[in-house]
Amino acid sequence: MTSSCFFSSKLAIACCLSICVLSAAAQTADQPAVQAATMATAPAATALDPKYASAMAEAKQMVHEGHYGFAIDKYKKANKIAGGKDLASLTKLLDLQFRTGEFKDAIGTAATLESMAVTPVQKASAECERGRAIVGEMGDKNKTDKLQAADEAFKAAIRDDPRNGTAHYYDGTVLARLQQLDAAGEQFKQCLSCISPKDPSYTRAQHFAANPQLSTAKMAPAFTVTALDGNRFNLDEMGGRVVLIDFWATWCGPCNEELPHIKKIAKEFAGQPLVIISVSWDNDETKWKNFVNKNEMTWVQYRDADHELSKRFDINAIPHYFTIDSDGVLTSEMLGSGSNVEGKLKKLVARAIASQAKTAPTTIGTK
Repeated sequence: MTSSCFFSSKLAIACCLSICVLSAAAQTADQPAVQAATMATAPAATALDPKYASAMAEAKQMVHEGHYGFAIDKYKKANKIAGGKDLASLTKLLDLQFRTGEFKDAIGTAATLESMAVTPVQKASAECERGRAIVGEMGDKNKTDKLQAADEAFKAAIRDDPRNGTAHYYDGTVLARLQQLDAAGEQFKQCLSCISPKDPSYTRAQHFAANPQLSTAKMAPAFTVTALDGNRFNLDEMGGRVVLIDFWATWCGPCNEELPHIKKIAKEFAGQPLVIISVSWDNDETKWKNFVNKNEMTWVQYRDADHELSKRFDINAIPHYFTIDSDGVLTSEMLGSGSNVEGKLKKLVARAIASQAKTAPTTIGTK
């Protein structure tokens, strides 16, 4: 029997047995590494319409409560009240369509936003979103016609706004799936010229520029955080090492049951190419710090109080684990207590050690 620990809108604990769950209100789809320019808000006259304002307010509340289907209906209603071409409601609608996987509808919404754009940058933003929706509708299947359609959308975005790093990045991934690797590499290089080196996706874009084929693998979301010890942790700078990401909380019973196993892993793999980062859902910083110190959790610790990192990984329950190999590829996702984390890590670490041995310089002795 499996029970869950649910969060209310105020993030209060209800119950906790084998896994702990975050409400849908705190989740969102992973966003592009580089955000394009946003559209304008609703005209003042529309915003003052009580029916429009009511529909928008109700939609916002539905999103907060995690009722995305109802929120979509409310945003559609608001757009209809506004005459069918309301930037504010349509941009919110597009975001929800991405969150809920309604990519076919997202393609249509993005196309409408394209037709409404008043500047090249706005048009590029909508074209880029249409391309992302086409890719999302296709899923993991490499359908040539869909890939070509997405490529055309991203190329259109680049023509309208050559500095749109998101379009360059995603076009690189599409071209790689089309096995146009040289062209893909060029797009990743262009992306690098458009974004800041501080951007969490900068290192990943560098990796993809050097090896475009890597972009076709299933990758964990790029992120950079400041850990408890004050050090900066960038997932994409862990090259050559295996990474274990452990989502947990001090109040989560199943997480506490798993803690001895995580401590064992940290001790067993000490000095080997493995990095562990534990990501806590705790709101109480002091309680979290005290728990970490008391239990001698000496590996990388980060508190995801606003659940932004959890949203990027699209998780709603803990304990939740992700293993990432030495090339940065997401190799497994495990949920709940009793997951065979150690067994998976042994294989990945052994592979990382073997890879390091192959690339290590040969020492030539002297007589």
